[in-house]
Order: sequence, then structure tokens, then C-alpha cells
Amino acid sequence: MILGKFMPVHKGHQYLIDFAREQVECLTVIVGTLASEPIPGELRYEWVKELYPDVNVQHCTDENPQYPHEHTDFWNIWVESIRKFIPEGPDVVFTSEDYGEELARRLGAKHILCDLSRSCIPVSATKIRENPYENWQYIPEPVRPYFTRRVVIYGPESTGKSTLAEKLATHYQTVWVPEFARHYLDNKGAWVELSDIEKIAEGQIASEESLARQANRLLICDTELITTCVYSRHYFGECPAEVEQKADQRQYDLYLLLDIDVPFVADWQ
Repeated sequence: MILGKFMPVHKGHQYLIDFAREQVECLTVIVGTLASEPIPGELRYEWVKELYPDVNVQHCTDENPQYPHEHTDFWNIWVESIRKFIPEGPDVVFTSEDYGEELARRLGAKHILCDLSRSCIPVSATKIRENPYENWQYIPEPVRPYFTRRVVIYGPESTGKSTLAEKLATHYQTVWVPEFARHYLDNKGAWVELSDIEKIAEGQIASEESLARQANRLLICDTELITTCVYSRHYFGECPAEVEQKADQRQYDLYLLLDIDVPFVADWQ
């Protein structure tokens, strides 16, 4: 068994999990989370599950004390929570923490300590939360979108959004998200219809989320869903409610608004 907060999961955690699963027949990883913690618990649980589909990953949401001094019955509280997932055993507890020996003793298990000094993978979840960009190399791909700063190039047609997005991505050695509508309509070979709006929105989101995993700290977006909503209202007098809702939910760190000070060239003829 491995117990942790994984706030967030990082390469040090991966080293511990890989180290453990090479030595056991069945590994259970318990992601313990609190509702008040800065990174949502369900997200951390999903990260670990994605990284380790062959491991028994469980999510403990019990509002337990985090340190022995916080409650006189600290150890029994945690043993009770663990027993919900592991009724008997485990045989071995793997940790990189000082508490590991006592936890293993309480569970009647052997304790194996792994890289307590963090000399193999010199990082901690605290360091990543404090400065994810200096510790980017220790953040696994599924986790990177959470910390990636997103910049939107915003403006009307033919103001150089795609050109600027590509040049900024090159300058910052990262990736950029093209405007999905342009490729969608090119493939369709016809002018946009109201029935296309939801498909365009879904494609834009999927493209952005996929490329966010490849981003180097910064993701440059050539447009986003607000633009889709504006175009839909302009051409059709309405926009699907689901698209407007998704546009409201998406968050970006910076908008760069481009002026209409370059010659106009129509995207579609």
C-alpha cells in the first residue's frame, strides 16, 4: 500500500509507485484528500488513475486529521479509513515519509522506506505548488494542463491572430492551438450553419485540452469559445445554451486583443 495526498502527483511519487509495484503482486494506492485543499481531490485521484491504470487506485475523502498532534486518536482514525479499502493487511507499506514506520506498525505490515531525503527525485508537492514553472520537468503530462498559463489571441477575422499565435509559440518554445472552425469548415466545404456551432465548440475544447498536455508552461490559443458565441449570435441571432455555458466556464490568464489595422483578407470565400 501507498498512502498520499498527491497534491499534485509528481515524478517523485511516480518513482515511489514504480519502486513499490516492482516488489509486490498487488499494489493499492490511496489518494487521501480534504475538501478544503487547494487542488480538488477528484482531480488528483483521476491523475493517479490515468498514470497507473494497472494499479488499484482508491480515493479517500474522509475529513481526517493530517498530523498526530491534531487529534488524540489520529492513528486509529486513519487505520479505520484505510480498512475501508484494505480490510486485511497490507503486507507492506511503502512511503518516503517519517510517519511510515508507525503507520505500518499500526496496520501490522512491514515498512519499506524509499528516498526519504528526496535525493533521487529532488522535488516535493509543496515546491511544485509554490513554483510549478521552475519544477516543470517533475510534473507528469496529465498534470501539466492544471498549471499551464493560457493566453488567448482575440479579435475579428483577418487581424493576424494565427500568425501572432504561431510566432509567440515559437518564441516561448511551446505549442499553440489553431482555430478549429477554420479547419472544420474547410473539410466541410460549405458555409457555417447553426448546427455546426456545437461541433465547432467541442472541437476547439478538445484541441486545446489535448495540446495543453504538450505545452511548455504556456499555451497560446488562437481564439476560444467567446468568439464562437459572438459569431453564432451575429450570423444566426442565437447561440446554443450549452456552448454559452462552456464559454463561461473556461478560464484564461491573458487576452491579447488585436486591432483592425491590417489589410482584410477573408478566411472563407
